[in-house]
Amino acid sequence: MRIAVTIFLTDETITPTRLARELEDRGFAGLYLPEHTHIPVERTTPYPAGGELPPEYGRTLDPFVALGQAAAVTERLGLGTGITLVAQHDPIDLAKQVATLDHLSGGRFTLGLGFGWNVEEAADHGVRWSSRRELVRDRMALMRALWSAEPVAYEGEFGGVRASHAYPKPVQKPRGPVVGPRTLVGGAAGPKLFSHISEYADGWLPIGGRGLGEALPVLRAAWADAGRDPEALQVVPYAVHPTPGKLAHYADLGIEEVVAQLPPAGEAEVLKTLDQYGVLLA
Repeated sequence: MRIAVTIFLTDETITPTRLARELEDRGFAGLYLPEHTHIPVERTTPYPAGGELPPEYGRTLDPFVALGQAAAVTERLGLGTGITLVAQHDPIDLAKQVATLDHLSGGRFTLGLGFGWNVEEAADHGVRWSSRRELVRDRMALMRALWSAEPVAYEGEFGGVRASHAYPKPVQKPRGPVVGPRTLVGGAAGPKLFSHISEYADGWLPIGGRGLGEALPVLRAAWADAGRDPEALQVVPYAVHPTPGKLAHYADLGIEEVVAQLPPAGEAEVLKTLDQYGVLLA
């Protein structure tokens, strides 16, 4: 099983280049980075995990800039977002960022995307909370038009783009309805999420990995109903604290990649955690 990692990289943690080199040298599969542009001080949205919001949420590095640095000092390490808040981006700009990073890294990029939880953060970007999922769906369709081999126009409910010359293109070739880099959708299990995954993604990025035994048959049924290849579905448990038992359970479910959580800490603590996780790579 491939083991990648995720971490809240901030202005106070280990640097992207130092971490990326260590991950590649140690045989880890990839580095996924989260995204928050800002955390409004006056916030009524509760932290999903409960309690006070950890300070690293307001200090995160821009994931595309950090992953660009990681790409420049590695050759094999996978690079991903976990997750990109697509609703908070201009889709034409985001399509260019994604394609550029994927091109410069030789096709190593995974676009992990999600819908967000922080109402106030999204509101500052002009996002209407009740329609954010359909906004993301629309923006993904617009980006697929820009990533297509030939100029394609797109006009959706929330925006559009003229048929355009837009290079570079993502490295991976179209597969089924999916155009662009490897694309995984994060979020809680449910029919709406599974419909989105089946329509425009390569698979699911479930946080924590709980309840997969019950959820996977439902996702696989939605995937099959959409006419997708059963062998192509990818499920990648995200931000997990791996143990041999967990990895064995995931393997029994047919899962081939897991993203382990690293502490948002300095070099010494992060490398110590990598030592601990490294035992699981054998």
